[in-house]
Amino acid sequence: MPEPEPVAEPALGPVPVPEPVAEPVPAPGPTPRRLPRAVGVALATAGLLAVTAASAAVTVAVGKPDTRPAAAAPAPTTTASASASASASATPSAVPVPVPTAVPTEPKPASTVKGTVNGSTHEGDLRYFLLPIPDGGESYGPADGMAMTHDEVSAMFGKPDDIDTLLKDLGYKDGALRTYRTADGKAEVTVTLLHLGSAEIAGRFVKFYNIKSEEPIDIDGDPNAHGFRKKPKNEAFTGSMTGIGSQGDVQYTIDVEVKGTPDKALLNDLMKRQREWLASGG
Repeated sequence: MPEPEPVAEPALGPVPVPEPVAEPVPAPGPTPRRLPRAVGVALATAGLLAVTAASAAVTVAVGKPDTRPAAAAPAPTTTASASASASASATPSAVPVPVPTAVPTEPKPASTVKGTVNGSTHEGDLRYFLLPIPDGGESYGPADGMAMTHDEVSAMFGKPDDIDTLLKDLGYKDGALRTYRTADGKAEVTVTLLHLGSAEIAGRFVKFYNIKSEEPIDIDGDPNAHGFRKKPKNEAFTGSMTGIGSQGDVQYTIDVEVKGTPDKALLNDLMKRQREWLASGG
């Protein structure tokens, strides 16, 4: 019986390794909003009992470089040179030189948000009542400011489990905030407004607001408002101030951050202008 022919075994070569598939890198998300200080609030049966602010604000260095694109440099003007030619006339013709025309400055866009005030009651878009940005100031985010979401308001109060009950007891309607840098680049200002149920509730909110870890300072012209200041350990670092006040049914908070020890006069001026803006409605 014939022997079976041997079966040729395949030659073993290097085993191909599959190339790793590069996972897509997610695009960076939007820069998170900078929120004011977290606030813890305790409620008594009859109403507000105490408001204590925690020093939870992240220190932001001011004097940041301007991120706006620089103005384009004017295009170089080419001077036409007269070249001699065999057919050229004895008197060369003058070449007109274009005269650059001035580019008109674009007017500041007019705000479309509207609001009205009647005594102690404010109506309309709460962003309308945010302290206007001074000339030359640069807004971080929309120039009209931003309406605060439910989550942002909760974060402002320290994310308590009973945030919905708390806001209901405050008669909370809506909130708005805006952060801008002053024209000289030396200070950042954040204005936060909370539209509450009544002038009485807003006043009580201010009365019991406290930041135990910071130096209390008076607010000129308003005995019901008060402020706090945090001096830096080194004048090269950032210091901060917070002013708390109310006008009618709107409670307002102004946070200021500057390099070195903050000057109380700056906060006093901001608080005065915000109070007048809420009282008159612009």
